[in-house]
Amino acid sequence: MTWGEFKSTLEENPDLHLQFEYEAGKFVDSSYHITEIKQAPIVSVDCGGVMNSWTEVIVQLWEPSVKEVERAMKVGKALKIVSLVEKSLQLNPNAVVKIEFGNSKFDTRQMYPGEFITDEEAFTVNLVPDFTQCKALTRNQSCGTSPADASCCGPADKKEEPQLVVVGEEASCCTPGGGCC
Repeated sequence: MTWGEFKSTLEENPDLHLQFEYEAGKFVDSSYHITEIKQAPIVSVDCGGVMNSWTEVIVQLWEPSVKEVERAMKVGKALKIVSLVEKSLQLNPNAVVKIEFGNSKFDTRQMYPGEFITDEEAFTVNLVPDFTQCKALTRNQSCGTSPADASCCGPADKKEEPQLVVVGEEASCCTPGGGCC
């Protein structure tokens, strides 16, 4: 999902309470703060030697150690924070949006907004985990410069055990009773 799509969806629901579900039935505490919004240009070279680039907008959530409120902030308040950020940093509407969150029972990670659920009072963003991938394999190519069956993502090569080969006069000196020991 792009930042533009995410922001537009928020703008359609300004009066609802914004909550985030990070695991089935587990929600970011209602006292959360939006501590920062980051824009990260990513440039990488994958294992197939292809350069990739994209931009991410990362919304960081933080839970205070003491519960401060019973209800999560309204979407409108979150949009005011976005507006404040956008006065200093023009956020790319085509950037991939991620939500960064963690607490004492859930390691900090970046997740994607998945399903949006609205009811009379709340706008819930269901978060789905980020994942790793081999971009070369998704292009039906191999990793590196070798054929697919020898690539880092293919099956491992079978290793043959080295064999001792003895030639000439040396062959007789290392036989039992040959006097080499």
